[in-house]
Amino acid sequence: MLQIDLWKRILIVLTCIAGLWMAMPNLFYTPVEQHNDAVAAIELGADTPENQAARGQWPDWLPSGLVNLGLDLRGGAHLLAEVKVEDVYAARMQAFWPEIRDALRDERTVVGTVRLQPSAVDEVRVRISQPEGMERALEVVRALATPIPTLTGVATNDIEARAEGDVIIVTLTDAEKTASNERTLQQSLEIIRRRIDEVGTREPTIQRQGTDRILIQVPGIGSAAELKEIIGTTAQLTFNPVVTRGTDETANPGIGNILVPSIDEPGTFYTLEAAPVVTGEELVDAQPSFDQNGRPAVSFRFNTTGARKFGDYTAENIGSPFAIVLDDEVISAPTIQSHIPGGSGIITGRFSVEESTNLAVLLRAGALPAGLEFLEERTIGPELGQDSIDAGKVATIVAFCAVLVFMFLSYGLFGLFANVALIINIGLIFGLLSVIGGTLTLPGIAGIVLTVGMAVDANVLIFERIREELKTSKGPARAIELGYEKALSAILDANITTFITAVILFAMGSGPVRGFAITLGLGILTSVFTAIFVTRLFIVIWFERKRPKTIEV
Repeated sequence: MLQIDLWKRILIVLTCIAGLWMAMPNLFYTPVEQHNDAVAAIELGADTPENQAARGQWPDWLPSGLVNLGLDLRGGAHLLAEVKVEDVYAARMQAFWPEIRDALRDERTVVGTVRLQPSAVDEVRVRISQPEGMERALEVVRALATPIPTLTGVATNDIEARAEGDVIIVTLTDAEKTASNERTLQQSLEIIRRRIDEVGTREPTIQRQGTDRILIQVPGIGSAAELKEIIGTTAQLTFNPVVTRGTDETANPGIGNILVPSIDEPGTFYTLEAAPVVTGEELVDAQPSFDQNGRPAVSFRFNTTGARKFGDYTAENIGSPFAIVLDDEVISAPTIQSHIPGGSGIITGRFSVEESTNLAVLLRAGALPAGLEFLEERTIGPELGQDSIDAGKVATIVAFCAVLVFMFLSYGLFGLFANVALIINIGLIFGLLSVIGGTLTLPGIAGIVLTVGMAVDANVLIFERIREELKTSKGPARAIELGYEKALSAILDANITTFITAVILFAMGSGPVRGFAITLGLGILTSVFTAIFVTRLFIVIWFERKRPKTIEV
């Protein structure tokens, strides 16, 4: 019998209302977007009259999720960056020197005194005062090597050591350089992605190109310079022992030391030990806060390893200064007053609220393992996006109207029911995109246009099946019921195969291809729902009220 249970009717109606409710903010895109930006700014501490006014453009009790517009629709920034993997070699060898020094000191009766010599970026040169102990020195240094796995399963060491006279030369092996390059690229990709996500920009395109390049495309960013400011800052935080403090910019810091300027005291320079006590890599959290005087600051917390090293150093060096260094500038150089256990602390300086917030974001996301050289940068203006939007609107409206007219002329009242369901279908697509924070690109608009054409396909199958059942002299109620039952398998088969294609496109593709796959996949789900449930609900309600003896489909 042609009927739908009451609870099913309520569920279908509530689903449609919820989808259209979530899609509603897209009809008022600009004020809702300004409201969202103002809310985000106020949460970060920028509670200004302008932000409060912008927040008032949209009621807080209404949904405010929007479909994000992609780079090709809204404009944004495009960067092609090359990762300087050589920087990692230099940092690795610089950090390796203290290990070599400490290991050889235990053998000073054999090798004599140990002195660091000027070295290339990818090696460490160490001179010993007793060359006759070179064989033992090489044995000690080689024992510091760590095996690294290879594709063949044969372990290869990460370093190799050789002797030239009274000098030990330690370098990275080719296998370690290859592995280091891969780690550096993967880490850079992840950190760039986290930094961009932290500032609220959604659906960026961040992908590897070649062996040492990264493509970055972010919609909604005002300029390439703004994007470079977000991702180009290394935010390398270190805690270094202070050797001396002075004003001579040309002073020779000596081997194993570095000369770093002060960020708060112009003309002041610190000579620091190059090997840091703790680095930003051992941070687990960083949050904007305020110091005891109410000035903006950044609180931080180390992991277990970092907390232990930080605690041991402060316990052994009470009364000595140590420097907090950010991107080769000394933020502050306090004197250690007491043992600092727990691995937490606060960074003070001449920060504004915005600067402390941005610094916390960069530290929380992590330091880039190597510098970036930007080979290509473009700012895509919104004019291109508006042209694309206008063209997409025309294509969508033409396709939509053509389908509506065709369905009405072909199936009459039933076609009208299908048209109303089609409108609901489009609303559900935008509602789902808003909920998941999806991005609409030009290929995504193509996916919606394709969905408009496909959405009525299920209804066509059902209505044609009802026509066939009416020809066998069945009553209207039985014909409608059999039409839905016998068309269901064909509808599911057709849409499942298309949905599988959308899933493959999403899994294998990137950027705009994913945008097309998302809108196509969501469109298939909503079109099946509206055809099987919404259109049928309209027909059942109409049939219950009219009780026609015959129907024309």
